[in-house]
Amino acid sequence: MSDDAARPARDGDRVPLEPPSAADTLGAALGGAARRAGLDPAAHATTGAAVWSAMGGWRGILESVLPSLAFVVLFTVTIDPETRQGNLWVSLGVSVGLAVVFTLARLIAKSPPSAAIGGLLATAGAAALALLTGRGQDNFVLGFFTNGAYGTAFLVSALVGWPLIGLAAGYLIGEGTRWRADRRKKRAYTWLSVAWAALFAARLIVQLPLYFAGDVTALGTLKIVMGLPLFAPMLAVTWLVVRSLSPRRES
Repeated sequence: MSDDAARPARDGDRVPLEPPSAADTLGAALGGAARRAGLDPAAHATTGAAVWSAMGGWRGILESVLPSLAFVVLFTVTIDPETRQGNLWVSLGVSVGLAVVFTLARLIAKSPPSAAIGGLLATAGAAALALLTGRGQDNFVLGFFTNGAYGTAFLVSALVGWPLIGLAAGYLIGEGTRWRADRRKKRAYTWLSVAWAALFAARLIVQLPLYFAGDVTALGTLKIVMGLPLFAPMLAVTWLVVRSLSPRRES
């Protein structure tokens, strides 16, 4: 036996730590994001309260809906019968202006501005693309890519046996990736991830034909209808399932 092997470890000795796996890193990030959004099964809250918190309350709903709604309404009422195009500068200007107001309001109130800033960047980017092409329907192109990316991520994660819902839930309920050894949990998280993938796919299936047809009013209306009205129930079901599978605490 060598001297190093026989020598007891001292406080100053460095013990090599195994680096976290990609699944651990991703799960911790997803779980942290969900907890910051108010989705924590350990908290004693009703389903409605958890979903309401995740949507950001009335402020979050307004930030999500009003810019798109303003664009659709103003574009529709300013449509030229000959060109069949609305006034892009007015409709996009008001839409981006509302996003700016929401962001400034959060900064003034010193509340977390990340959601509003993200919405502002998305709204401004979509508006820039629409102004560049001169077509109102191009205001929704970035949303198509976002839905496609999210839908693909949820579906692929489910197919390879590492559903994103499970990764997030594992760190929310404090069991890491041990849920993969429980067939009931793994099956539930897999089907939840598939359901989320189906939601994003449904948006594309319904909205893309309207984009290619150039029907801005119908496209914008369905974007709003298939936004929070579908997101909230899906989030509620996900939260209920994850909470039901979380370890019960001793009273």
